[in-house]
Amino acid sequence: MHREPLGNGVEVYVSDAHHFSTDTILLAHFAAAKNGERVVELGTGCGTIPLLMVRDHQPKSITAIDIQEEAIDLLKQSIAYNLDKGIENAGLILPMLGDVKKARELMKAGESDLVVCNPPYKLSGSGIVNPDQPKIIARHETECTLGDICEAAKWLLRFGGRFVMCQRPERLTDVLSAMREHELEPKKLRMVQGRADKAPKLFLCEAKRGAKQGYLDVLPTLIIEDENGFTDEMKQIYGSYKEGHYE
Repeated sequence: MHREPLGNGVEVYVSDAHHFSTDTILLAHFAAAKNGERVVELGTGCGTIPLLMVRDHQPKSITAIDIQEEAIDLLKQSIAYNLDKGIENAGLILPMLGDVKKARELMKAGESDLVVCNPPYKLSGSGIVNPDQPKIIARHETECTLGDICEAAKWLLRFGGRFVMCQRPERLTDVLSAMREHELEPKKLRMVQGRADKAPKLFLCEAKRGAKQGYLDVLPTLIIEDENGFTDEMKQIYGSYKEGHYE
């Protein structure tokens, strides 16, 4: 276990099993939490997204749910550490040990403005399965499916509230279908490519609870790198994260 800087003095405890990647940074930026919003993250892991949100915004609260006790313990340590450093917004994060499939037992219906999720990318039983149980849970749909996640988001969100998630492009049909099935209408989509000459490696999608069907805003593709390293947009997204990460 060690700490990783997230910029502006905010730091997060990570472990071999619970850490973050570029996908995490992109999802937090795309979700664009607003001041005063009540936010829930499903499957928070070590809590990087809530910490990035309170670094840049003033939400009313962020409930960070995870089924793994080790992950929640890491987040609690991160909150305590940042509060000790004088970062008062860290106190807006509420860690919660719980199962996404039991969202109805964890929180009241319709009291969230924004639900965020960086879900397992692989179907249960697909690909090479890591022998490490926490990594299996993070990467494969062993504990919850896309349907379970969308059902939880539907329960938690107020009418018109936003659900934001990321996934691999090969699962785009699965995601859009699951969203619509649970009254979460896809409204914004953005593909992410490592380089301009590569196929997309990720997509970011925003849906709205109870919105009318029929219009999806497909945004310009986000390119991570060019011949000079990070693109200008990626530098803006990374902002003050991990000082010295790029020139």
